[in-house]
Amino acid sequence: MQKPLQITFKNLDKSEHLENLIRERVDKLDQFYPRLIGCRVVLERPARSATAKAALGIAVELDVPGRPKIVAKREDDRRDAKGDSLKLISQAFDAAQRQLEELTRVVSRDVKQHENAGETGCIMQVEKLEDHGFVELAQGESLYFSREAVIDNRFDDLKPGMVVHVTRAIRNGSMGPQASAIRLQAGVQSMT
Repeated sequence: MQKPLQITFKNLDKSEHLENLIRERVDKLDQFYPRLIGCRVVLERPARSATAKAALGIAVELDVPGRPKIVAKREDDRRDAKGDSLKLISQAFDAAQRQLEELTRVVSRDVKQHENAGETGCIMQVEKLEDHGFVELAQGESLYFSREAVIDNRFDDLKPGMVVHVTRAIRNGSMGPQASAIRLQAGVQSMT
């Protein structure tokens, strides 16, 4: 990693055991995705109330080059809080690793293609005031698209990092290669 690991304990005594576990999990993420820029981990226990067990929450934030921040959060429900912080930490880091794996598949052009589905791309830039944007295809090519190319009038829902289905236009436009249709993938919001 380019930046040092940040570990923060909020409303919770600092634990060398938990800190070591977090460092081990971050090292594994760094080995899996060597381009990782930085990582911030926050362990937080909400203020205790007189009648309820104190819950524990964890947030893992990963900085990766050229993409939105990856965030994985987990929290014990107060009624289910059993003090199993190791399980909670593992779940948060497992979720962060799954997001890194998905990012790796998109970047390495290993996204599964379905017949007649067009190509898979990742929104790189959206200029909402100018009604256009750019999408990067799995092969690394960048295509221009206009507001009108976005299916179901969902242009305003687009954000950088979102995975979309792309239909390439037959002819280049004034901005070069372009998409004739952009469709948001069902169930996939973004790479964050």
